[in-house]
Amino acid sequence: MTKLAVVAIGGTALIKDDQHVTVEDQETALRETAIHLVNMTEAGWNLAIGHGNGPQVGFILRRSEIAAKHEGMHEVPLDVCGADSQGAIGYELQQALRNEFFKRKLNKKAVTVVTQMRVDAHDPAFQKPSKPIGSFMDEAEAQRREKEMNWSVVEDAGRGWRRVVASPMPKEIVEFDSVKLLLDAGQVVITVGGGGIPVVDRGDGELQGVAAVIDKDFASSLLAQKINADLFLIATAVEKVAINFGKPNQRWLETMTVAEAKVYLEEGVHFAKGSMAPKIQAAIWYLENGGKEALITNPENIGRALKKETGTWITKG
Repeated sequence: MTKLAVVAIGGTALIKDDQHVTVEDQETALRETAIHLVNMTEAGWNLAIGHGNGPQVGFILRRSEIAAKHEGMHEVPLDVCGADSQGAIGYELQQALRNEFFKRKLNKKAVTVVTQMRVDAHDPAFQKPSKPIGSFMDEAEAQRREKEMNWSVVEDAGRGWRRVVASPMPKEIVEFDSVKLLLDAGQVVITVGGGGIPVVDRGDGELQGVAAVIDKDFASSLLAQKINADLFLIATAVEKVAINFGKPNQRWLETMTVAEAKVYLEEGVHFAKGSMAPKIQAAIWYLENGGKEALITNPENIGRALKKETGTWITKG
């Protein structure tokens, strides 16, 4: 029987390191990732794929800011930058998947859905913006933008000033019905890219884009819940999850129950807030809302992990 998985691919599946950040480098990385994803389809999995977009949105914003400063062009709003990145990354990934399907003579298709994600306009995150985006500014420029454009700005460790935006929780995948139809038709669907384009209900039922950043693991977790996925797989930079990471008493975990994961999170010393912690939280959210199993590993070890040879499996307990 065909099984359904949501795979959330992280930044290393797109950009290997600081020396490989071009579009061509990204396409090379995605071709490698596509091999592992197509291996899953050959093993009987139907896939919905989410992905990160942090560096890519940063590049788009930087280009926009440079063009505005030197050529007087308009700056691109953050929600549109997210849409730009969804389209570009989706194109590159669906092409990589299509080419791998073609090589293996598989009758399979991949499609990208540019996806809006509704968030709550009253989410507490909007009261405490915390995600830095865009270029560094001097204090005068930061204060001008704060006053004229209603930006939230912070000083960043002596390096200059930056804009910060909210990171609200995802509430509704606006294009969910279309995603579900494509999955039911056996398509590999690339969706909720970068966490989805954040939008709010204006109060009259119409939607409006907002300047925010949605965590892609939480967005993929919500997707996994809504489609009743058999597996929520987070593909990241490490083969397994560790507690006491980087310390003499570091220990790699093969399995972890939801209860154990909550204890590790509460202890506050095991999982970094900006990297592993949201992945663990997203897995817990999926499992506590009807999910079956969650797996964290790196792309090159997905095949072995699915055979229970490696990776960290998170279960209800």
